[in-house]
Amino acid sequence: MKELREAILREGQGIGKDVVKVDSFLNHRIDVGLAVRMGQAFYQAFREDEVDCILTVEASGIVPAVTTAQAFGNIPVVFAKKGDHTNVGPDVYTARVYSFTHQRTNVIRVSKRHLLRGARVLIVDDFLANGEAIEGLLDILRQAECIAVGAGVCVEKGFQSGGRRLRERGLKVVSLAIVAGVEDGRIILDHQ
Repeated sequence: MKELREAILREGQGIGKDVVKVDSFLNHRIDVGLAVRMGQAFYQAFREDEVDCILTVEASGIVPAVTTAQAFGNIPVVFAKKGDHTNVGPDVYTARVYSFTHQRTNVIRVSKRHLLRGARVLIVDDFLANGEAIEGLLDILRQAECIAVGAGVCVEKGFQSGGRRLRERGLKVVSLAIVAGVEDGRIILDHQ
């Protein structure tokens, strides 16, 4: 997506060899117009897949998930919560997910009443690095006997293995921007 790629090059920061910081428009401060257009781009990519609902992980995946759901005609969004939450209740699907960003493992939870068996679910997230979050969400969808129609990712770190592994498993993965690497504080984008 040209507009997202331009924002990454203009405002993004590379830290070390593997950190892509785009918090000025994607996941701390939100460029709402860009978020809406990303949702529309995901709709265009998955509109033939008969999507019933969107699934993501709190917190940074919620904005692109909501704008995607809106583009699909206001279908439901379900987000997996990290850690223990008494308001979720005990009747949940769970998965263990290692966070590359936070360097720790979280247990994510989705209430069983929010994922209907047989639902066609699109996973949407802000980043794809090693694929742990999407793998965890796929595990939850398997437990719920839902159909994963694919994954929409705002920014994929193409230099890490997550996207390749998910695609090799046969999952349709659509990334709006792919980072090829980080060099001297600059983010290098893949030529999509």
